[in-house]
Amino acid sequence: MRRLRARQEWQFFTILHRADRPLALAWWAVLLARAILPAGFAVATGVLVAAVESGRDLTAALVLTGGVFLALQVLSPIHTAVSANLGARVAAWLNDRLAVACVRPPGLAHLEDQELAADLTVARDFDLGMQGPPLAISMDFIAAGLVELIGGLASAAVLAAFRWWAPIVLAGGWLATHWLLRESGVWRDRQTEEVRSAQRDADYAYRLAVDPPAAKELRLFGLAGWTIERFIARRTRLHELQYQATRLREQPVLWSLLIVLAANVLVFWALVAAALGGLGLGAVVVFAQAAVGTSMIAFGGLNWVLDGAAAPVVAVLRLDAAMAPVGALPQPARPRPADGRPASGIRFRDVTFAYPHTDRPVLEGFDLTIPAGSSLAIVGRNGAGKTTLAKLLCRFYDPQSGAIEVDGVDLRELDLAGWRRRVTAVFQDFTRFELSLRDNVAPAGAPDELIRAALADAGGTGLADLDTVLARGYEGGTDLSGGQWQRVALARALSAVRLGAGVVLLDEPTAQLDVRGEAEIFERILAATRECTTILVSHRFSTVRHADRICVVEAGKVIELGSHDELIALGGRYREMFDLQARPFAVIEGEEEIEHDVLA
Repeated sequence: MRRLRARQEWQFFTILHRADRPLALAWWAVLLARAILPAGFAVATGVLVAAVESGRDLTAALVLTGGVFLALQVLSPIHTAVSANLGARVAAWLNDRLAVACVRPPGLAHLEDQELAADLTVARDFDLGMQGPPLAISMDFIAAGLVELIGGLASAAVLAAFRWWAPIVLAGGWLATHWLLRESGVWRDRQTEEVRSAQRDADYAYRLAVDPPAAKELRLFGLAGWTIERFIARRTRLHELQYQATRLREQPVLWSLLIVLAANVLVFWALVAAALGGLGLGAVVVFAQAAVGTSMIAFGGLNWVLDGAAAPVVAVLRLDAAMAPVGALPQPARPRPADGRPASGIRFRDVTFAYPHTDRPVLEGFDLTIPAGSSLAIVGRNGAGKTTLAKLLCRFYDPQSGAIEVDGVDLRELDLAGWRRRVTAVFQDFTRFELSLRDNVAPAGAPDELIRAALADAGGTGLADLDTVLARGYEGGTDLSGGQWQRVALARALSAVRLGAGVVLLDEPTAQLDVRGEAEIFERILAATRECTTILVSHRFSTVRHADRICVVEAGKVIELGSHDELIALGGRYREMFDLQARPFAVIEGEEEIEHDVLA
């Protein structure tokens, strides 16, 4: 039983009633009725033939035969409708469980864990028709396979009334085909790691072709043909692997044919002998149809559609159990309130951090103190750990050693929800909600006056009406340029400040604005957040120079810390990076080099 419960087919059928119990019960009831009715029709036909042969009244026999025949015709479309609805409900249930599994953990590690990536791909894209029919369609195919298998067994049970050994021989012969073809039949599980990897490659190539973000580069660099070839190559490889898992081999097929032929010859020979020996015509008709109906065993069963439908169910169930501990963040029994913090400052004390399943730490022995109410700019080369600092401060992850202290209290001891209400951020990959401008600025809700004030602080006045949906796919909707979207993201953070946030994290917040626009916006941000602790990650020194202090990070450590003037006077790494960025803004007039005022 333990092995049976571990099979993905078992897990698939057990979640049907969890998705929708009434529909699941109806689905099983109609399935069993459809499976038994062919054997019932064979009996009804035999009764009718016997009545004709004996000259009895045909009314009852005709009513019985007609009723069974009518039920056979009616139940099939009814079952199709029930299957479609149940499939849709199961898909919705899986999507709900996956959404909860992804969103519920307070950290981010479960979404960036390589070991969960394969299951996440299968679970996320299962109903898009790329890995198999959507569940609303698959359920009908699954039902058809089970109807034939159970129908074949029901016919075999009727055949037992002829000779006790007949169903054993005939059903055993047909069942042998499942066993002989177990390594190559179409019901074999094709969700191996190699096949899943090929599926991911094929899906990525497909998304490159159809998703808007890559459209410009594909055309500009003449990559349309390359993309199509890549998609065809990946999809072909996937199909080759799937074929290898389902191909029919000559020897198993030959043995299956011989066994089935021998079983049918034996049973029908006995039936002919019985007919010659005085078995009534009605009985002969019943048993002949039952013998033929037993063949449904070979064509029914757990088919390849069930295989594809069960894989995402198993993936979601695995993720539901695996994501919670991976994305968990320890919570104290009595968390300390975060309201009003930081009042004195934030300190990174000897912090070491590495992302899951990596050996190289991003931060190692990192020390930094940020006074409350001050502004700090963090600069450094790519990969130095700047964005990681923001993630740790939001407590998306916990450091492996050391601590982040807020007013002398370990961040892990603070109420997590309360702390996150105190923090607002603009990340490089900020979200563009396909919602109204109002909901983009204040997703959790805020007065319109506050939203308009936040937009004004971000330089976003006049972008659109607050009710306008920021996506062209909606009636009356519109899209914004990259710089306009960045102002919306800034307004979102500034509205949170007006609602009580005290720490502002800005990770390349103005990367899509020109230099003058960036300088203007940053001045607005500093004015709007003058009571807050502001931390800015940026590569543009025209912006960072206005911060109270600048921190230079390299190899996961602070190597320089001070004001702009102090670091320039120091002549170290900051001065080197500043001069490199200033050089393109210089012009040569005769022999005199004049620096533009963008860095002045």
